[in-house]
Amino acid sequence: MEKTFVMIKPGGVQREYVGEIISRFEKKGVKIVGLKLMRMSRELAEKHYTEHKGKEFFNDLIDTITAGPVVAMVMEGQNIVEIVRKMAGATKPIDALPGTIRGDYVLDVGQNVIHTSDSLESAAREIRIFFNENELLSYSLATEEWVYTLPY
Repeated sequence: MEKTFVMIKPGGVQREYVGEIISRFEKKGVKIVGLKLMRMSRELAEKHYTEHKGKEFFNDLIDTITAGPVVAMVMEGQNIVEIVRKMAGATKPIDALPGTIRGDYVLDVGQNVIHTSDSLESAAREIRIFFNENELLSYSLATEEWVYTLPY
């Protein structure tokens, strides 16, 4: 099974979208194997966004992500990186389709409410930054246990 990292950013927490966002993933059948509410330190934020260091927007990015609490999550499933990214929608709000998280809740890229890993490699790196191995759980969803049979 693949794992990916998802973070509800301070804007999503402050606008009270946490339950709605998590609910969307649960309704899709995505398994959440790690979850925590936390406030990111500047050091942790810089480690997370290391690929943007030196870019003109870096300090604003760090200031925004450390401005309030975030919800860090690890999700597991087949093709999970691609599924979660499609559910989140395009990063640019103008390109985010209605029905996606960004399409429904974001008007300005600076007020993005969600971060999702863009590859399995990024997911592995980001998961290690935010979670210890013992914080990730292994369990079965009810839908994984059901056996579906057709009546004919």
